[in-house]
Amino acid sequence: MRGRAHVRRRTTPTLRRSVLPGLLVGWLVIPLTPLLVWAVASRWSGTARLPQEFGLRGWREARDAGLIAALTRSALLGAAVAVIATPLGVLAGRALGWRLLRRPALPSVVLLGPVLLAPFAVAMGLDVVILRLGIPGEVAVVLVLSVFALPYTTFTMRAAHLGLDPALEEQARVLGATPRQALRRVTLPATTTGLVVATGLAFLVGWSDYAVTLLIGGGQIVTAPLLIGSAAAGSGNDALTSALAVSASAPPLVALAVFTRAASRRRTAPHR
Repeated sequence: MRGRAHVRRRTTPTLRRSVLPGLLVGWLVIPLTPLLVWAVASRWSGTARLPQEFGLRGWREARDAGLIAALTRSALLGAAVAVIATPLGVLAGRALGWRLLRRPALPSVVLLGPVLLAPFAVAMGLDVVILRLGIPGEVAVVLVLSVFALPYTTFTMRAAHLGLDPALEEQARVLGATPRQALRRVTLPATTTGLVVATGLAFLVGWSDYAVTLLIGGGQIVTAPLLIGSAAAGSGNDALTSALAVSASAPPLVALAVFTRAASRRRTAPHR
């Protein structure tokens, strides 16, 4: 009996490690299957189980609709938001995680404001202010989206700093390191995973935004989500919409894989 119980205890974690990732992948892939099929279908009637004709019509229409330019704008917008929101999130998360503030509750509530409020309502209100101040649409979109991304970067880095003892940085400074060296060689390497996640989340906020880019940008900044929304608003554009959606979903996954790879290399690399 003891031997069987021991075998069960050993096999249960193994099953969890093998089954749970498969269930997670299935949860993500199964809803996308019709989208992937539509992306390579030229004709698919509503009563048929499979497309009657396969082809690349949707991809050709997506190219003619300006897919490459829209993906480029989305990537630049996501990168700009990440460049602004990630360093600010590191500073705010460090202060909240290490309790450097006397009353951290109020800043936490203020930071959660962009998440609690509807982006559409915020964009409608800020649109009037931005027009009166004369701020260029591109700059305004980046700044507003950075504010929306700040809660994600801040609380991600807060969690990373909660698992790190501040004494490590203090010991480095006692041994002769400057504050910048202690931050660069001790704190940042120890919070690399959180930094990668925060950067990815900030990038996704800029990449996937629709309401802020449409309202504040005035329709002049045609990103991938705006192109998808325009195609989905029409009828008979299923192949085009699917091709656009697949194209817009692939780059964030590639960026996440690159960030994760870079983070794993940095964790395993010897510190000098």
